[in-house]
Order: sequence, then C-alpha cells, then structure tokens
Amino acid sequence: MNKAIYITSNDSDSGKSILTIGIMNSLLRSKPSVGYFRPIIDDTTHKRDNHINTVLTYFSIDIGYEDAYGYPISKLIKKWNNDKKEAILNTIIKKYKKLEERFDFVIVEGSDFSDLSSIIELDLNILIAKNLGIPVIIISSALDKRLDDFADNLHLTYDSFIQKDVNVIATVANKVEQNQVDTVKEKMKDLFPKSVIANVIPIYHKLKNPTMKELVDYMNADILFGSELLDRPTGEIEIGAMQLQHFLEYLTEDAVIVTPADREDILMGTLQANISTNYPSIAGIILSGKMELSGSIIRLIDGLDKIIPIVRVKEPTFNIASQLANVRSHIYSTNTDKIKISIDVFERHIDVDRLMKHLESFEVSKIMTPRMFQYYLVKRAMQVRKHIVLPEGNDDRILIAASKLQELDIIDLTLLGVETKIKASVERLNIPFDFDKASIINPNESEYLEDFTSTLYELRKHKGLSPATAEDLIRDVSYFGTMMVYKGLADGMVSGAIHTTQHTIRPALQFIKTKPGFSVVSSIFFMCLEDRVSVFGDCAINPNPTAEQLADIAIASADSSIAFGIDAKVAMLSYSSGVSGQGEDVDTVKRATAIVREKRPDLKVEGPIQYDAAVDPEVGRKKLPYSEVAGQASVLIFPDLNTGNNTYKAVQRETGALAIGPMLQGLNKPINDLSRGCTVDDIFNTVIITAIQAQD
Repeated sequence: MNKAIYITSNDSDSGKSILTIGIMNSLLRSKPSVGYFRPIIDDTTHKRDNHINTVLTYFSIDIGYEDAYGYPISKLIKKWNNDKKEAILNTIIKKYKKLEERFDFVIVEGSDFSDLSSIIELDLNILIAKNLGIPVIIISSALDKRLDDFADNLHLTYDSFIQKDVNVIATVANKVEQNQVDTVKEKMKDLFPKSVIANVIPIYHKLKNPTMKELVDYMNADILFGSELLDRPTGEIEIGAMQLQHFLEYLTEDAVIVTPADREDILMGTLQANISTNYPSIAGIILSGKMELSGSIIRLIDGLDKIIPIVRVKEPTFNIASQLANVRSHIYSTNTDKIKISIDVFERHIDVDRLMKHLESFEVSKIMTPRMFQYYLVKRAMQVRKHIVLPEGNDDRILIAASKLQELDIIDLTLLGVETKIKASVERLNIPFDFDKASIINPNESEYLEDFTSTLYELRKHKGLSPATAEDLIRDVSYFGTMMVYKGLADGMVSGAIHTTQHTIRPALQFIKTKPGFSVVSSIFFMCLEDRVSVFGDCAINPNPTAEQLADIAIASADSSIAFGIDAKVAMLSYSSGVSGQGEDVDTVKRATAIVREKRPDLKVEGPIQYDAAVDPEVGRKKLPYSEVAGQASVLIFPDLNTGNNTYKAVQRETGALAIGPMLQGLNKPINDLSRGCTVDDIFNTVIITAIQAQD
C-alpha cells in the first residue's frame, strides 16, 4: 500500500504549499499520524526553513527539524559537483525511511526552484522521487504565461517523470486567470490520461500577494505602529504623491500606500479612509525618505482606536515601490488566516475524495532502484547481528571494506591472517579499525587447528583423506574459514578476492553440502543498473546445466530475488523468443521453462526469450505481446556459464552497473565468492548479503 506522496513543480513560486497544507489537513482526518519531509531546502542563515516550520508548527507534527530535510541546496550542489551523488541519495533515502517507519503516511515536498536552473532541479526531483519509490503530484503556476506555453511545459514535466518510471497521479494548474479556468480545464483533459487527476486553481490574490510582514522583512523597515497586524495580506502598491482628494480615488482593497514621511495629509487621509465605510480597508502604510513624523502626529495616531501597520524606510518613494514588486509571498506558521485560506482553496478546487482514494489505493512501483536496494540490504542486515569470516585478511581491499563495515557496527567480523601483518597494513592504509571489535585468527597457530583437522578427517576419510592431508588442508584459509561456518563459530564466509572460485567453494561443496531440495549449487549477481536492480543467474558456477538444473537455478534465483525485496519476473534466456527457434540449446531452455511452470506455478516465467525482449518493453510487446514477463523481466536466467559470465561483465563494464555477488544459492550455510577484480564496495555488499542469508 502506498504510504507517501511527492509534491513537486517545474518552476519557482508554483504554490506547492497549498497542496502540502491541503493534503496534510485531509489526511489527518483519517490517519493517526502524518509525517513531512523535504529532501532539498533553500539555504537559511539563522532561520529555519519556512515550509518545514509552518507545517510542523501548525499541524503539531512531532519531527525534529534536522530530521525533516535532507540537504540545504548549497551543500547539495557542492557534493553533487564532487561526484557525491550516491552519498546524497543515500542520506535522503535514510532520512525518509525513518519517517516512513514512524508515520502512517508521509508528505514529501520537492525543491523550490530558486537556486538551480529548472532543468537541473527537475532532474533532481525526478531522481529523488524515483529512488524513494513514491508517486508524484505536479503543480505549476500559469501566472504571466501564455496558455500554450504553460500547457506544453506542464506536459513536458509530466513526460519527464513518466519516462523515468515515476508514477504521476495528479497535475494541478495553479494561479490561472479566472476567465481562463474553463479553457485550462479543457486543455488538461487532452494532456493527460483519465487515470491522472487534473485540477485547476484560479488566482487568489490573498495567497498570491505577500503580507505586510514579508514587505517589512524584505525592506528591513522600522515598525512604527500596528506590529500585531503585520500578517494580513496585501493588495496593490499605491504611491501617495498627488493631492489627497485625488489620491483617495485610487484606493483599493488591501492596498499598501507608499508615501513620503512629510506627506502627513496622505498619512492621515489614509488612516481616516481605512475606518470609513465608504472606502476599502488598507493593509499598511510605508513612509519613505529621511523626514521624521512630528510629535503631534505621533500622539494623534497613538490615540486612534483602529490603527493599521505604519512602517518607515529611509529610501526614496519610487525606489521602495519598485523593490516591493519583487517580494514573493510565503505562508508562515503565525499567519493562520493564510493557512485557512489555503485549505479552503484546496478543498474548493481539488477533487479531494478522488485524490484521497488514489493515495490509499495506488499500487507502489515494484521496481527496486540500486540505491534503495543498497539501503534495503543494510536495513535487513541490521535486523539480526551475524558473524562473518573473511579468510583473506592480508588483502588491502578486505581491510578497507572491514573498516567500512565496522563504521556501521551491524556485523561481527573475523579476519584470517597474521596479526602483525594485518596491523601493519591497517597502519599503512591509514584507515580507522578497532581491533577490539574484530577477531584475528592465524590458522597455523589457532587453538582450533586440532579440532578442525579431526572434524575434516572424519567428514572426508571415506574419500581416502588422511589425517596429515586433513591438517594441511585446514591450514589453508578457505578450508579453515569454511570449517568455522560448519562448526557455528561464524555464520557465513566471504572469500575470493585473491583466490579462484574453485578454491573458495570447494570446501563448501565437500562438507557444507547443499540444502534439501536443491539439486545444484548456483549463483546470482544483483545487477544494479541505472534505474533498477536485476538478478542474473547463473554467471559463476555451472558451465552447461541440464534442463532440470536450469529449472532449479531459475527457481532458486526467483526465491532469492523475492527474499531480497525484488519482484520476481523470470526470463529464461535464449537466442530466440517464443516458438520461433529450433535446436538443442533452445529445446533445453524450453524444457527448463516447462519444469519451472510445473514445479512453481506461482512464479511468472517466460522462455525461451531473447535478452532484448526480456528487458525492453517495446521489443517485448512486439515479440511476446501477451507475456507478463516480456519487457519487464527482473530475474534473467542464462542458458550456460559462457553466456552468463560474459553478459554480466559486458553489462557491468559498458553501463557502469554495480554487480553485487556472486551470491551462492543452495548451500546449507552461506559461503560467497568474490571476483579477483572485486572492489571495496563489492566486498562490502557481499558481506552484507551473506549476513542476510545467514538470517534466513
């Protein structure tokens, strides 16, 4: 079930606050708790972000200020330019997920489009919404825009999200001239599918125009009178320069009067007009210039029953008037009138019932993005603390990965090797490492050597293994580490950074053995592509699997996919799709597909199918139009090791994808192999998935 909504726009001053406040108010009628989060906020000096302060204060939401946002825009730009995109998204995901766990629903409000170019900021919002995996509402301002240009830009924004597989459930045209509302409604019907809610909000000047407080803050004005009335909205800016009798004819509702301080006739005439039933109400008066009010005028104003805000700016009248035109309107927590108006506008012009039903029933995208997957892995590993042994403790990459794992403090580690050499390497690498929190065992000097040797001999003597050979083998780090797992001294093992796959997994095949029901040990890679995570199997173990083995590999890979939070849609790959191809290799895949369907009718599986038809929606529709898998496969099963190993490496190198694995499937206890070309991140991620396997 959907638990969040992302409110975004395509330009500044779009009116996102109307949606945020309106949706928050509506959700709180049915939800016990609703959270609020802003991934990106504008830079603030000493003040808090106004959006956050308003929502948290007015709705009494129990969220610490620092927990309510991801990054200030300047800090984000600096990290972005230093190629820290992954760190940015990881932080945003982590903060959002904490709120998602605490609240029944979370409103996420996008950036304000005030510092970056629209294209960069739009891409950022798309990327964040995609990685959070939540649907979007787009709001856009039509103020001072040609209708055709406005409609084209709104539709382009919608397409930008859709093309990245981000679901848009509603679009809102805001600040539309009253006489154009019907026209815009008709345009929006043509722009979007019927499933997308499209609403129009006309201009409301009490929301569009700034308050007197905003004008005062912008001009850094001195407040002379009426400080308690600064939250009222403003209307037109009127200059008081003509004679009083003519000036009065130009007064409009909520006008702000700018007049020189020595025009006491305009000042007093405006105050009198404000209390007269024959003239409109005035929002405030701004006195300009360096002249001072006389004492008698001050006493006179001070004795009035009804005073409007009167402020002072020591600049020329026309300078002030031109600057005031640049002031943007905001909604503050203290301005309850504007908040109530926003709620009223929202409920009057948004199809609230339909929107609330969409928010409740919307099916969350099952596509797992790479960054969400990595967050998910760490979160899963934290659930039950496990102990992993790393036999190659002398390798620099292993030590750096172990240091990163120690920072998380979610896994216990044992390193195999000579302690003095490991400590020397840590000092040389200049990495943080707490030796009190990690065990270091030298197999040649270990207290376990005799027991492990005896156990291995008993397990393998029927194969002709002698006690002396058993001791030689146990001194090998792969055998020693595997025996630690067998004996329960560790929950899993990760090796292979400097050893071959055969060297790493041979001990596991000899005495860890396969799980009941598994005919073959196989492997998968979690391929973290740009916008999704796919499972590739088998790319490391079985050279030429039979149809029965291929079926078991597919079933095991689908179950692993589901266990790691990825929706399993299984593609049995071949050089032909459907019934078009012939030959022994295709027939093997056909038989394997039939076996999978017979053994596991609950799985969505397609085969034989070509790679492009499996992953490209357009090609999939053309080649297999009625398939549930074609074009959207998440688990890709290769017919042999040659095809699988070459394909995963080609995809990894050509696309820059992160390949996590291989993760072995079918063993009684988790033993995982690394590539000798592995990176620190590869080791880190493989240890994490090994710990998760150990939980299961």
